[in-house]
Amino acid sequence: MAAPRNAGGGRDVRRWLNALAAQERRRTGLAVVAGVVATLATLGQLGLLARVISQFLVEQATPASQLPALAAMVGLMLVRAGALYYQERLGQAVSLGIRSCVRGELLDHLARLGPGWLAGRHSAALASQLVEQVEALDGYFARYRPQLVLSVLTPLLVLAVALWLDWLAALFLVLAAPLIPLFMALVGMGAERLNREQFEAVSRLSGHFIDRVRAITTLQLFDRAGGATAEVHAAADDYRRRSMRTLRIAFLSSAVLEFFASVSIAVVAIYVGFGLLGYITYGPSSELTLFSGLLVLLLAPEFFQPLRILAQHYHDRAAALGAADGLLAILESDPDPVRGADARPPQTPDALLELLGAVVTQPGRGRVLGPLDLRLLSGEVVVLTGSSGSGKSTLLQLLAGFVGPEVGERRLAGGTFFAWMDQRPLLIQGSLADNLRLAAPEASDPAMQEALVKAGLGGQIERLPEGLETHIGERGVGLSGGQAQRLALARVFLSRAPLVLLDEPTASLDAETEAQVIVALQALAKEGRTLVIATHHPALIAMASRRLAIEAGVVTEVVHG
Repeated sequence: MAAPRNAGGGRDVRRWLNALAAQERRRTGLAVVAGVVATLATLGQLGLLARVISQFLVEQATPASQLPALAAMVGLMLVRAGALYYQERLGQAVSLGIRSCVRGELLDHLARLGPGWLAGRHSAALASQLVEQVEALDGYFARYRPQLVLSVLTPLLVLAVALWLDWLAALFLVLAAPLIPLFMALVGMGAERLNREQFEAVSRLSGHFIDRVRAITTLQLFDRAGGATAEVHAAADDYRRRSMRTLRIAFLSSAVLEFFASVSIAVVAIYVGFGLLGYITYGPSSELTLFSGLLVLLLAPEFFQPLRILAQHYHDRAAALGAADGLLAILESDPDPVRGADARPPQTPDALLELLGAVVTQPGRGRVLGPLDLRLLSGEVVVLTGSSGSGKSTLLQLLAGFVGPEVGERRLAGGTFFAWMDQRPLLIQGSLADNLRLAAPEASDPAMQEALVKAGLGGQIERLPEGLETHIGERGVGLSGGQAQRLALARVFLSRAPLVLLDEPTASLDAETEAQVIVALQALAKEGRTLVIATHHPALIAMASRRLAIEAGVVTEVVHG
């Protein structure tokens, strides 16, 4: 579903939420029907209760004569409980379906935005949005929206019965009813803003905390662990204050709403009491009986109950509006239209990939690469050299399709896919097998063992008690830098990708580990793979069949002497 925009080009949060709710209109309608059934059962219970009390006190009825009425009350109580159960269950099903849809939509859009866009965002903040902010939609769809309809239907049903019994009592209810929605609207405007600020604060806190955890070794080496701890405490305390401010508004507004409802019920009770005593003779008050007066008094709380429940869930609405604002910020981010375009086959038949007059630009920096003509053939090793910031990583991203050319073309042979590896390979928390299967989900244990042997890790893995099931932490915690690099190389071997892109694969490695990684890369080249390596290391440059020097985005081929 495309994220809606208003006439000014900004986010239309309410329209987006309404569009999501429309997907579950049927189950939401069934939840409302269940709520109406519960209301009708409640009205029947109250009517029978007022009748039983009236017959006991006025007509001196015997208990035996009231057994059918009491049995009917029990039956209606069970009907009401069942209806409320199904209302809640249907509401949860609606919420689960919509939240699953939103998460899928977000993940699909993040895939369309690509690694280039994701590189500029903090992973912890994105994770917070995908978890916390999507979960904040739960109460809005599960409870608030069905209750919004019931807060109209239920009071109308109660009002119809009260009007039949005593139109003056019904008038008191009608006059008091608008106070609660009016106050809810006033509270909601402030609560929505506070919830939006709170979600922004928790996203910042998530990023702040994970940055400090990842850098804990560096912080300890520079004796800054105490200062980092104080910073995390300060950020957490700021979030605590924001949370308490939101809760303060929620509790105070609920207290005020309860006050208005209680005063309104008290007015009806006074009217009924004075009417039965004969102190009020205006209108239908002289016709009040114990049955009608008691039933009106029992109906008064039920008239306000849906509005009170709506007031409780009104903060779910404010939370959803605040969360939706952040989610739409992602959904309205425009993907690179060129990156997602289907690449045409190369002009040269034996080429894997071609760049024809390709130019890459970035906002605020202008042209960062090109114009560039490049042809990659099967089995060759191409090395990219140049100073930091010259455009090596940008060229690798262009070859991978992470970014698209602003001018020119990127042409790709059919069936060509690539493997990517940089100086900080992505390793997830889990077993070694879990990390290897990221490249080949159906890979067998022998295939993984073979890939590890090619990467120079076979003997080390065989000595581990748990072998491939040995667990490592996120980013390779539990492995040395060289082992992490070679595990990532084993994943490349396992992938069978004909095109391998490597960004500084031996950076920060010692000489012995670097030599082992280079041997593994040479084995990749002997398999007929095409390697493109961005590097400064002479040993990697020496294994190249072609060398491209990049400076200020301009690419020139260096002829080997």
